Amino acid sequence: MNDLVMTLLVLFGGSCLGFLFFGGLWFTSKKMLSSKKPVLWYLGSLFIRVGLTLLGFYYMGQNNFKYMLICLLGFIVTRFIVIRMTKIKEMKPIKLDKEY
Repeated sequence: MNDLVMTLLVLFGGSCLGFLFFGGLWFTSKKMLSSKKPVLWYLGSLFIRVGLTLLGFYYMGQNNFKYMLICLLGFIVTRFIVIRMTKIKEMKPIKLDKEY
């Protein structure tokens, strides 16, 4: 029973890391478009996101390969969820009267 609880906690933790990483990437992409210094946004976000993700994997993995894989599974599943949540609907092409 204890192993099942730990497995679910690690899966949930991997999902949280995925939301942090991919949600942060989406947020950074939005902010970079209107920023005067997009490189700072990109590099700052990259180091923070990767650093927190690696720390999370390190602590949740607990030197156990099974927990590492379960955490990675939660991380990858969350990637697809965040992509689906942040998808922009297709835009219709604009018809021009004259060609330029």
